[in-house]
Amino acid sequence: MEKQTVTIYDVAREAGVSMATVSRVVNGNQNVKPATRQRVNDVIDKLDYRPNAVARGLASKKSTTIGVIIPDVTNAYFASLARGIDDVASMYKYNIIMENSDENDQKEMAVLNTLLAKQVDGIIFMGNRVTDKLREEFSHSRTPIVFAGSVDDEESVPSVSIDYIESTAEAISKLIKEGNKKVAFISGSLSEPINGKYRLAGYKQALKEAGIKFDEKLIFETDYSYESGIKLASQLKDTDITAAFAGDDRLAAGVLNGLTDQGVKVPDQFALITSNDTQVAQLVRPQLTSITQPLYDIGAVSMRLLTKLMNKEEIEEPTITLPYGLDSRETTKNNFEF
Repeated sequence: MEKQTVTIYDVAREAGVSMATVSRVVNGNQNVKPATRQRVNDVIDKLDYRPNAVARGLASKKSTTIGVIIPDVTNAYFASLARGIDDVASMYKYNIIMENSDENDQKEMAVLNTLLAKQVDGIIFMGNRVTDKLREEFSHSRTPIVFAGSVDDEESVPSVSIDYIESTAEAISKLIKEGNKKVAFISGSLSEPINGKYRLAGYKQALKEAGIKFDEKLIFETDYSYESGIKLASQLKDTDITAAFAGDDRLAAGVLNGLTDQGVKVPDQFALITSNDTQVAQLVRPQLTSITQPLYDIGAVSMRLLTKLMNKEEIEEPTITLPYGLDSRETTKNNFEF
């Protein structure tokens, strides 16, 4: 038997009140007598009435819905950001539609257009690269957009992240101070600004400060996966490289386990620092030294920034940089103070 949709009219008829009264009760308007409010709520419970969010949105010209574009829902980094977004969205009574883009340019465009077609009030974008087409769509859209944990190298879209240049420079400096002269830089595509423009700049900055010449052969581009880390470990083993910085925790875990499987002792023979400090960094043995990011806070602040944009509040600083740390664990030798 097909379930019948319960409408506001059904609730009003059953409770013996007007539809306007039901609407006031549903929306928390205090201008309703307590006895009447109780009667309406009892009927709502009895009929299992669910207000139609789409209809309410049409009436208010707001959908009270946020679109979140996430590149990989299985990646703990983005999942941690999403938790912060979700908690603040709930606080401000916004619903979330989450779309997975699979870090695919065409799919990113498709999910963006899907969200805009659903008339979401705002969008939070997570991703390591913004294509020209995507940027063009952002510029034409009247829907507010915020980047979470991502960087806009043109600073045309409000964003929340850490300082990727300084954090990477600090990680590389630590490896150099521990006696490593050949430090590999392992990341995703260098066409992504977070890697090619920011992290790589931090890497070069640390080398320059230490008086070490930059060597292209120490740069390894790959995808962010555990399997890629395993494969890279074989390449690293047969070189004179003694340390590495990895731009993703799963990638770093693959390098670590791959080296260990080949009999390389970490950190005695090879030191390793990762960049996101997700749960993965502490699940492996030895535990990964990592740049620490306030992942939950990045998500939460992004959502709060979006609420301000949606309410047309004045924004003092559209590019927000949160503090980072460096947690020395077991894949580096010494605990230097910075």
